[in-house]
Amino acid sequence: MAASSSSLFLLLLLFVFVVSATSRHLGHSALHSYSRTQSTGLPPRSTYGPVKTNGRNYSHVCDSRRFADLGLRVTDFAYCNKNLSYAQRVKSLVGSLSLEEKVGQISDQARGVQRIGLPPYNWWSEALHGVSYVGHATYFGDIVPAATSFPTVIVSAASFNESLWKSIGQASDLTRAMHNLGHAGLTFWSPNINVVRDPRWGRILETPGEDPFLVGKYAANFVRGLQDVEGNEVAANPDSRPLKVSSCCKHYAAYDVDNWFGIDRYHFDARVAEQDMVETFLLPFEMCVKEGDVSSVMCSYNRVNGIPACADPKLLSQTLRDDWKLHGYIVSDCDSLEVMHHGHKWLGDTPEAAVSQTLRAGLDLDCGDYFYSFTESAVAQGIVRESYIDNALKNLYTVLMRLGFFDGMPKYESLAEDDICTKDNIELAADAARQGIVLLKNDHNILPLCKDKYKKLALVGPHTNATEAMIGNYEGTPCRYVSPLDAFSAEGNVEYDLGCTVWCWEKEAHQRAKEIAARADATIIFAGISLEVEAESLDRDDLLIPYGQSNFITEVTEASKGPVILVIFSAGGLDISSIARDNTKVSAILWAGYPGAEGGRAIADVVYGRYNPGGRLPITWFKSEYTKLLPMTSMPLRPIDELGYPGRTYKFFDGQTVYPFGYGLSYTQFNYTLKSVPSSVVVKLDPLQLCLPLTYKPNASLEEEHAGAACQSVSVADTACNHEIDFEVEVANTGKFDGNHVVIVYSKPPAGVAGAPIKQVVAFRRVFVLAGASSSVKFSIDACKSLSIVEKTAYKVLPRGQHTIVVGDDEPTVSFPVEVDFN
Repeated sequence: MAASSSSLFLLLLLFVFVVSATSRHLGHSALHSYSRTQSTGLPPRSTYGPVKTNGRNYSHVCDSRRFADLGLRVTDFAYCNKNLSYAQRVKSLVGSLSLEEKVGQISDQARGVQRIGLPPYNWWSEALHGVSYVGHATYFGDIVPAATSFPTVIVSAASFNESLWKSIGQASDLTRAMHNLGHAGLTFWSPNINVVRDPRWGRILETPGEDPFLVGKYAANFVRGLQDVEGNEVAANPDSRPLKVSSCCKHYAAYDVDNWFGIDRYHFDARVAEQDMVETFLLPFEMCVKEGDVSSVMCSYNRVNGIPACADPKLLSQTLRDDWKLHGYIVSDCDSLEVMHHGHKWLGDTPEAAVSQTLRAGLDLDCGDYFYSFTESAVAQGIVRESYIDNALKNLYTVLMRLGFFDGMPKYESLAEDDICTKDNIELAADAARQGIVLLKNDHNILPLCKDKYKKLALVGPHTNATEAMIGNYEGTPCRYVSPLDAFSAEGNVEYDLGCTVWCWEKEAHQRAKEIAARADATIIFAGISLEVEAESLDRDDLLIPYGQSNFITEVTEASKGPVILVIFSAGGLDISSIARDNTKVSAILWAGYPGAEGGRAIADVVYGRYNPGGRLPITWFKSEYTKLLPMTSMPLRPIDELGYPGRTYKFFDGQTVYPFGYGLSYTQFNYTLKSVPSSVVVKLDPLQLCLPLTYKPNASLEEEHAGAACQSVSVADTACNHEIDFEVEVANTGKFDGNHVVIVYSKPPAGVAGAPIKQVVAFRRVFVLAGASSSVKFSIDACKSLSIVEKTAYKVLPRGQHTIVVGDDEPTVSFPVEVDFN
């Protein structure tokens, strides 16, 4: 009897485990959703709040009732006096703290000071593509079981749609709601705006791609969406401009090696030419600060030319604050000071010396314990001035003032649980996924798929029933999942079989997938990679789909009775040349990236033609041989001929690719007509204008023409240039489907200039055009910015000579010359 009871107990445990695992990982049979019901039994909302004091919750610090709970009077503290400026209030706050108390506030988990009514504050929350559970300040559970999950950044970037990026940021109302409920902070360390320099990088899914201008535009729009309070987008004093939430652009700078054959970010020294720093690695951050008015920047783990990024005064104080005028605080990536001390072993420093170096460089906040543990002793040793700490606290508490942490922000105080998983946000997440999906192949116009002709579908492959795989990293708990299997099962007759996992070692599992493909009218293979292959701290070794999965795709394709559609899940590019691109049995290929919790719905909408794909690849898909030609640790963007290293990104690589940057097909056809174009730009020079020489290629034809010119180029920074290049492009939809189309504008420098980009993005626009109709798209680009290049000297210069403006990639494409001269 005892044995029987034990067996029943074990069976019951097994049943609970299976049900639990199934409900978490599988999407079939129901849309996974999280919602509060009347029967939750949770405490009332009044028991939750962002500022907890003596068991009570308050919406902001300077609530007189809160001070009374502490046995204090709010009127005794000038930092709560709304009649004073933020600068005056922060000065009073900082001045009232002892050294020990000051040190307790400059780590990400600020301790607070009860004697003056200052509460603790957790600085670390994340909102890369929806609120993440990563960070001390954020958690899911009880009254907030879930939040809207948007596509990963690389997918949203593929839309080339600035208004979409801003809209995703504006969904930060839900972050404010979570803060009101005590489930998140007000400071979100997002977005990641590192440029994708190498296709093997594991964090491509977090970034907007390989073009620094595109990345910068994403940053500025997303940050504006997150931060801006309507009606307060600009202010005479930026340090008083209110913020809905605080955004943080990271990881600054030249960070894009995580862990490649044992070379990791905690020890890597990025040896970067100043030309590449100005042109590629710094530009997105400059745009984030200047155009986005971001309120925080995070410095990275790596060294840059021998100096840890968080200890480099040139990068922090000089560039961010003095040159770009950052209005906010600078935070370290988490445990960067410990990495600097134990990983880089920079200068053989003690912990106190590491604290000194970073504070002197301009770091305000340590995500970690070094500031808290070693700053007092550093002051005692005479290697840190207390004024450095005061300045850091000024930057930190000014941001919290702007966020309403002290005074509240009535505009947002009513936001609560009903504002988190809203229908509008869920629909925005689905739309972002649809806009980012890229059509890579469509032989014989097999897509959109005709339901009447292809009634029975076979769904196979490791991502057929994807849920968690769709939301990538820095994720939260989504409001619901709609897996591919969920979405297509709702459409009609479906048979499915995963066939194998991402690594696809289970050869015996291939057979059933082949069997159902052999009897289906059409087969959709959901394949690709996942965070098992590319992720933070995990760079790739190659650009191939795992070998076993490649065999699986080939076997299923051969066995299929009808057409095969391949849907790729990945962030980085994959060399699918032989198994799919050039395989005539594969009729269509869609890249879905990691499309977020609504990904299955978005894919089905595209496959069945309810949405005409208009996404474009924001990175180059290189052939697998590319990674054999140069190590990931080689930082230069330009080719290194003496080593046989090719160039990087579309700007400096002119070899064959699987798919180029900007590639993407549609169900319809578009063409361009130039309506009006300028022919020249004449820049009037100041009598004392500094002219700079250009470096020309050997035997270049322009060398003779311009080498003896009085002025070969001028520094953009020193030139009063108010020239706009205005032109208009008519985009005609000559096909049968309405559709979105991305118009990408490039500039090409004069021929013969050594080291210049092949071309560079200077503008883009996503437009919707009805079938048979046209849309006129007007562009106005700054001549000095858009036609400039960065010389070896790191000067950003405007070259004399004939530049070319190119509109489009391959087909359709139009172009026109612009002659630049000086007088």
